[in-house]
Amino acid sequence: MTVNDAVARRVSALLKEKGMSQYRLEQESGIQHGSMQCIMNGRNKTVTLSTVILLAKGFHISLVEFLNDDIFTSVDLEAEQ
Repeated sequence: MTVNDAVARRVSALLKEKGMSQYRLEQESGIQHGSMQCIMNGRNKTVTLSTVILLAKGFHISLVEFLNDDIFTSVDLEAEQ
């Protein structure tokens, strides 16, 4: 699994956990709809730290809270280059 896949899965889990829509997350984070679609559909190959910070802010959690998930500690996690 790539880092980008992990971010998309974490976003999906947090949306469900917080009862948020993707549209509301886009509004809260300032991430454009097209960019969010690319992340969620796996078309984005380079999710940046800045984007992850925006996602965390959109969920009203810290960056550490966003990354504090087993999905990011998997030994199978791959970074795309």
